[in-house]
Amino acid sequence: MLGTPLATLMTDPLAAMRPVFMILMGLSLLLVAWRLTRRSGGWSGRFLMAGAILLAVGYALVLPLYEARLLVPISMITYYPNADAGTALGWHLLKVVSMNGGWLLFGAGLAIMAHGPSPLRRNPQFSIVRP
Repeated sequence: MLGTPLATLMTDPLAAMRPVFMILMGLSLLLVAWRLTRRSGGWSGRFLMAGAILLAVGYALVLPLYEARLLVPISMITYYPNADAGTALGWHLLKVVSMNGGWLLFGAGLAIMAHGPSPLRRNPQFSIVRP
C-alpha cells in the first residue's frame, strides 16, 4: 500500500480535494439517476440505475483510492517490488468494468428513456386536387 505524503497534500490543496469531489460526483450522479427513474418503469429505468450504480462505485470508491495513492496503478507495478500484481490487476479490472460499463448502461438508459412511446403512424392519403 502506498501512502500520500502529508507535504504533498499541504502544498497542493487541489490534489487533496480531488477525491472528495469524485465521491460527491458519484453520489450526486446516483441521486439524479434515482430521481429520473422513480416514475419510469421498464428497461430504461433499469439500465439507467444499473449504469448509475456502476458509475457511483467507480467515482466514489475506486478513483478516489487511486487518487489518494492507496492503490498501485497497473502501469506502475514494476516500480513497487512489494506490490501484489494480482491485487493491482483486480482493482484495475474493477475500474475498467465499472466506468466503461457504467457509462454504456447509463447512456443506453437515457437513450431509451428519451425515445419514449412512438405515436401511431397512418399511411399517407393522397388526393388529386384539380384547379
